Amino acid sequence: MVDNRYATALVIACVLSILATVYLSVAIGTQHWYQYSSPAVRGEANASEMRSLYEEFIDGEFDEKTYSDTLFRLNGTVGLWWRCVHVPANAHWYKEPDVRMVLECRSFTLAQQFIPKYKEPGNHNSGEDMVRTYLWRCQFLLPLVSLGLVVLAGLIGFCACLCQSLTPTLGIGVLHLLAGICTLATVCCYLAGMDLLHRVSMLPDKVDGSLGWSLYLALISSPLHMMAAALLVWAARSHSQNYYRMTAYRVA
Repeated sequence: MVDNRYATALVIACVLSILATVYLSVAIGTQHWYQYSSPAVRGEANASEMRSLYEEFIDGEFDEKTYSDTLFRLNGTVGLWWRCVHVPANAHWYKEPDVRMVLECRSFTLAQQFIPKYKEPGNHNSGEDMVRTYLWRCQFLLPLVSLGLVVLAGLIGFCACLCQSLTPTLGIGVLHLLAGICTLATVCCYLAGMDLLHRVSMLPDKVDGSLGWSLYLALISSPLHMMAAALLVWAARSHSQNYYRMTAYRVA
């Protein structure tokens, strides 16, 4: 028989865990982690340059400097698996004052995620930047680890429900705590990587960068996982203590 306090804690923990997992999943699958705001295209010469950058972005060989420059100049957004730019819906990039913009995206392939970063983006002779390389790899691996931990915790919890046992609750709480730490580490790695990128690739004039809502979703999911972990650990410890007290009382 489970005390009402423990049952309530478990229900709240499950709700928090589901919310955190949904937020993290949406954050991983969207591209609005970081976004750039650049001035509008003015004049035919400027439009030709922007069109050239866009064509290289869409059809050219994958290169960090190429896609970074395009993101800077075309109001780009970049996430863990996607990079996107805003371009006019028609071919006349500069003749219409209020042209309709559309979002064009390209995904990072698994192989591209493991490509090393260089001290000077685009210059393969400058030497590999180990810090940026491993920050980039951590930022896309850690959220997958976090989701894996939550799925494992869910499977253990499902089996515990079938067995009508609270014994695995402590372990489930620890898994949620690790998931929250991995998510928080993902955000930290991403922010550190973007800061280092902007140090080696200076933003053009009148181009501003800001954090996007996808990053905030990931940031919110971390404390939700940790709160779920705290409730699970509390329920497991309290139930265990009460069980041993009842056993000692019966023996006495």
